[in-house]
Amino acid sequence: MNATSFDLTGKTAVVTGARKGIGQAIAVALAEHGADIIGVSSQMDPAGSEVASQVESLGRSFHAIKCDFANHSEVIALTKDLANTQIDILINNSGITQRSPVLEHTDDMWDRVMQVNLKTPFVLAREIGRQMVERKSGKIVFIGSVWTLQGGLNVVSYAASKHGIGGITRAISNEWAQHGVNVNAIAPGFIDTDINTALKTDYPERYAFITSRITAKRWGQAADLAGATVFLSSSAADYVHGTVLSVDGGWSAN
Repeated sequence: MNATSFDLTGKTAVVTGARKGIGQAIAVALAEHGADIIGVSSQMDPAGSEVASQVESLGRSFHAIKCDFANHSEVIALTKDLANTQIDILINNSGITQRSPVLEHTDDMWDRVMQVNLKTPFVLAREIGRQMVERKSGKIVFIGSVWTLQGGLNVVSYAASKHGIGGITRAISNEWAQHGVNVNAIAPGFIDTDINTALKTDYPERYAFITSRITAKRWGQAADLAGATVFLSSSAADYVHGTVLSVDGGWSAN
């Protein structure tokens, strides 16, 4: 390994959920290391966004695409739009949650979470991965969760979907490692983003317990995921296959 191992100059990365939060931080971090970004989000404004301005200020290009990940037809259309673009890095980050006790968790809640959190990332990996396998080069990083490894509370569909992310990460890696495609995942801990707002405001006792159990004694920030993502997207990770990397402030070790 040398100083250029983390250099992503000339690479193009697709980042889902790039408009804000973890996706925004990842898109900017990849751009800082030289990658051009295709940012995809259900709320992405092609006319301009904060993440686009940040990426472009680094001298990298940002192409915005709006796609509703809960709509399978839109996801398929997205893969067709990207079919003729060389994609070197895919960051499957977009996700949603539906908080409720199991007995109140409806089929619609379950189906929507599974579509956005598990089916869409799989479809994107399968379709974008076709060109990577043919080219014998590419990096795919799934963003899982601490609930990829544990069960959680009042998040049954979310936990199931994130366990699924761990499974498809390993399963795809088992097939594609021989073709030079690295497939890995990151399991973030409790990150201070919009997806956790309800937890912080509606379950104060749970929030206090979680904070006390994190050995770093703080919730993570979106930027805390940047280093791990850049590593797994770079040539420094060429021999890393099928790994789920925890970035959780020590939660899973406690």
